[in-house]
Amino acid sequence: MKKYGFGVDIGGTTCKLGLFETTGTLLEKWEIPTDTSNEGKNILSDIAKSLKEKMEEQIIQEEDIEGIGIGLPGPVRRDGVVPTCVNLGWKNRNVGKEMEALMDGIKVKAANDANVAALGEMWQGGGRGCKNMVMVTLGTGVGCGIIIDGEIVPGSNGAGGEIGHITVNPHETIPCNCGRKGCLEQYASATGIARIAREHLAQKHESSLLEEIGEVSAKAVFDVYKDGDETAESIVEEFASILGNALSNLACVLDPEVFVIGGGVSKAGKPLLDAVEKYYRQAAFSSCDSIRFALASLGNDAGMYGCVRLILE
Repeated sequence: MKKYGFGVDIGGTTCKLGLFETTGTLLEKWEIPTDTSNEGKNILSDIAKSLKEKMEEQIIQEEDIEGIGIGLPGPVRRDGVVPTCVNLGWKNRNVGKEMEALMDGIKVKAANDANVAALGEMWQGGGRGCKNMVMVTLGTGVGCGIIIDGEIVPGSNGAGGEIGHITVNPHETIPCNCGRKGCLEQYASATGIARIAREHLAQKHESSLLEEIGEVSAKAVFDVYKDGDETAESIVEEFASILGNALSNLACVLDPEVFVIGGGVSKAGKPLLDAVEKYYRQAAFSSCDSIRFALASLGNDAGMYGCVRLILE
């Protein structure tokens, strides 16, 4: 095993880059802008330029680099082809091969960003020590990365783990961003929790601390939930019951050792974890009842860690 590896987490606004030792130690991290002009034509060349500059600065030779892992905000097939990546303007690009050419033959592997975040948490984070885990990311949407026997499960089209778009309410009348109705994302994301909150506030007659807040957010809901606000309690209970039940169904298919909860909403911490776990335990199939819950611990660096772990497989 060579000494160093690079992790590159490409987002729609910035690319997060990290220099790691292959033992799992993050040595340095930095960011560069994501240039999405001209259908993202310059993104990979910009990254290659930045990585080469870092190698020169740190006096690292090509023979010292195990490889470069790349996380992308879209589906990535097993052969490394990105069918489409709307946020970057890409269609049918083999990112690994293109990047290897730009980096003079250094090994490159690419995967979906949610999947590499899960891989990172399995390697050095909340799922450390496990080989079978599911990471659920609660942010603007609901993301998911599935790890089975230590390997990412991307599916045949790179869409494995899209649990945000499983149907949890067939009676929903408002469409999800994907065009379907009743998706998990409509209830368990940050925007979904805020929506539930607005509905509860419109229906409830008791006073709530949430009424004193101009624009209700998921963070505000959990802040006053911790203070014992009754309306916030009912909002969190609805959110937790929907997510807990959805995860109980997922467990019947995947049977992971641990569910790792990450994303911006997870900053609510143990109260969130406890609420979701309560409903999971009530609904779980008996053989899956021992699955534990943990909070993600690597934050925004999880993707970079997972990218490096990707090249060690």
